[in-house]
Amino acid sequence: MSFVEYSEFIQEGDVAIIFLGHESMMAVNVQHGAQTQTRYGVIRHSTDLIGQRFGSKVTCSKGGWVYVLHPTPELWTLNLPHRTQILYTTDIANITLMLELKPGSVVCESGTGSGSLSHAIIRTIAPTGHLHTVEFHAQRAERAAEEFCRHKVAHLVTVRNQDVCKDGFGVTGVADAVFLDIPSPWEAICHAKRAIKKQGGRLCSFSPCIEQVQRTCEAMLDQGFEEVCTLEVLLRVQDVRSVTMSLPDFGPDDLTDPAQATSDPAPSNASVTLKTAIPPKEMAGHTGYLTFATKTRE
Repeated sequence: MSFVEYSEFIQEGDVAIIFLGHESMMAVNVQHGAQTQTRYGVIRHSTDLIGQRFGSKVTCSKGGWVYVLHPTPELWTLNLPHRTQILYTTDIANITLMLELKPGSVVCESGTGSGSLSHAIIRTIAPTGHLHTVEFHAQRAERAAEEFCRHKVAHLVTVRNQDVCKDGFGVTGVADAVFLDIPSPWEAICHAKRAIKKQGGRLCSFSPCIEQVQRTCEAMLDQGFEEVCTLEVLLRVQDVRSVTMSLPDFGPDDLTDPAQATSDPAPSNASVTLKTAIPPKEMAGHTGYLTFATKTRE
């Protein structure tokens, strides 16, 4: 099992996603003799998981069933252990698009945090790209490195435990793109410029407060970055459902036609069922601002 290569069968040591429903999932490390408790009963790894195909429907001890899914960056984002606040798919999709990431890209990232964006970047730049990710907190850096090894993507990522604002990314002139998710990104703009390749590249900074964005934009312009733009992505999911509506009775079409005037009216309970999209009564608001810029040629 690897987050960048699909495996057909579940093996010991794999990470599997137990899917109970769209709002209920969990990630498990598959081990001989281990058990996982769900509201539908126990899943026994040795008999219910190991050797089964990813995507299989597994019956639990109480008779209920679940699906066992192959892990993806999107599913991992919904099930990972939170060491910090994380980025979700709505922002991640825009980041990978606007940074123009593709297989073979070299990317610098700070901070690593819980690794939500890191896994998406690795999947995008595989099999020949590389991610240089910097984490200030030693324990978080160690945990992230362990996860990359367990997910079999360690060959695509280098984890460094250092302060990016003081020590930079540890590389110079190689990055196609740089991503910053730190409290004071304006202090790391010069290091980002140094890490990006000489022929130009892209930079993105994520900040929850507009005051952070203002200082970051000023630093980008001072360092010679161009095409500076800030955007905010708001997700509004529509609820598609079946709705039954009563048909109104407007009477006969032609009142001058005696046949229609004397005909029986349409039944009062006539109705039609159709599909419609219902907007949410409440929706998630502000998450953060994404500021993008392009490095000019040196």
